[in-house]
Amino acid sequence: MIEQEKRKAIYCLHKEGMGIREISRRLKVSRNAIRNIIKHKGSIPDTIRKDKIVLDEQLLSKLYKECNGWMQRIHEKLVEEEGISICYSTLTARIRELGLGKSKKKRCCRVPDEPGAEMQHDTSVYILKIGGKQTRVVGSIIYYRYSKIRYLKFYYSFNRFKMKCFLHEALTFWGFAAGVCIIDNTNLARLRGSGKNAVMVPEMKQFAKQYGFEFVCHEIGHSNRKAGNERSFYTVETNFFPGRSFENIQDLNQQAFNWATVRMANRAVSKTHLIPAKTFEFEQSYLIKVPPYVVAPYLVHERTTDQYGYVSFDGNFYWVPGTSRDDVRVLQYSDHLKIYHKQKLLANYQLPPVEVKNQPFSPPGEPKPLYRPNNRKKPTAPEEKKLRTAAKQVNAYLDFALKQNLNPKQKHRFIRQLYWLYQKITLPLFIKTLDRALKYRIIDIEAIERIASLQLRDGNYQAPVAPVVQIHQDFEDRESYLEGRLSDEVDLSIYDQMMEDD
Repeated sequence: MIEQEKRKAIYCLHKEGMGIREISRRLKVSRNAIRNIIKHKGSIPDTIRKDKIVLDEQLLSKLYKECNGWMQRIHEKLVEEEGISICYSTLTARIRELGLGKSKKKRCCRVPDEPGAEMQHDTSVYILKIGGKQTRVVGSIIYYRYSKIRYLKFYYSFNRFKMKCFLHEALTFWGFAAGVCIIDNTNLARLRGSGKNAVMVPEMKQFAKQYGFEFVCHEIGHSNRKAGNERSFYTVETNFFPGRSFENIQDLNQQAFNWATVRMANRAVSKTHLIPAKTFEFEQSYLIKVPPYVVAPYLVHERTTDQYGYVSFDGNFYWVPGTSRDDVRVLQYSDHLKIYHKQKLLANYQLPPVEVKNQPFSPPGEPKPLYRPNNRKKPTAPEEKKLRTAAKQVNAYLDFALKQNLNPKQKHRFIRQLYWLYQKITLPLFIKTLDRALKYRIIDIEAIERIASLQLRDGNYQAPVAPVVQIHQDFEDRESYLEGRLSDEVDLSIYDQMMEDD
């Protein structure tokens, strides 16, 4: 295709008397093309394509409705029933021309930047290397459109409660909110509908009302309506992630907080050269000030105190002060818990990191409880690790025994009993016992003990002579002392009951 300007130049040179061969040599255009351009006086000819096959619009509309829009079936009916030989691509193009297919995307109107008018929120999923492991996290950003300031935080998962916690944290940090928060058509805030017809969840509508703003969904396919937020995620990928390492999610969020609220807030925007922090100071007079009495979002959980005074929550155990076993109400906030009984605050706990599980917690500043939780799990990972590192024969036996469809309770009991036998006899005898148990595919612990007794009787094994133990002040650091922590704790509550009876 020869450009219009070049066509005009060829026609002008021809009118000035230059020959076709000379024009072809100078402009690198074929002589036939030059003759065609001269024929049309330098303008591009209007060519109208004439379809060799004329398709009736009413017929196509009828078939489109009968076949529910399935193009392949429409093509079959045209060829087989109507006797019209037509290419499949020609048929689909003709149906698109008639507007029978999917509706074309509407244009998105451009909204001017007005101070205090709008903020945007969105999330994006990333796979990051945290603590040496590839971890899936969800990044959440709130972005003020006019001043270009933002707030960034990462979560392992993201739901409606965490969305409320994030917005509360960001808005209370900046102290101001815009009148409108643009979001996509997410089910976290939207109940039904889409775009301008979206109906918000009453819970989220009431939540936004506390801060003086309302949620607005952009039209489907118009993600550029919140282009500032989309650009923020691109900046996170190209400016925040490269060259940084993260020990855990707390370290990740601390670095994200400093990057978003300090570094990027005081860095000039490339196009306008405005500094977001200073622009935000000007925009504050147009924004809605967050009331100081707004309560942080929380969830309510009903719990029952166990016999040792603990309530369970999210895989951990929290001690409730007092002596009774009452039903309590646990209020879950974004970073802490509050335990109430009949409108009385009993305890306040900071939530531990997500990685911490199966641990008991007691109120800071109070004496540590005497007992552990009743339903606390007792994992056997340390015992199993100790056994596997003892000898390769023991490791091979464990590989066989743990594949025998043992339920979790049987598995832990089996490992504990095997570890107790390992501590009771010498290592050579233990290895020989497990070799024989593996040969005959035995997993019954009593049978293994009988094999050990038989090996001890027939093998003339000598019991090791106990060395004289020198007790030092740092005895708690000894290996034998540290090994003792793997054994079950003694439950002495029966003696307390005996003293009460006396």
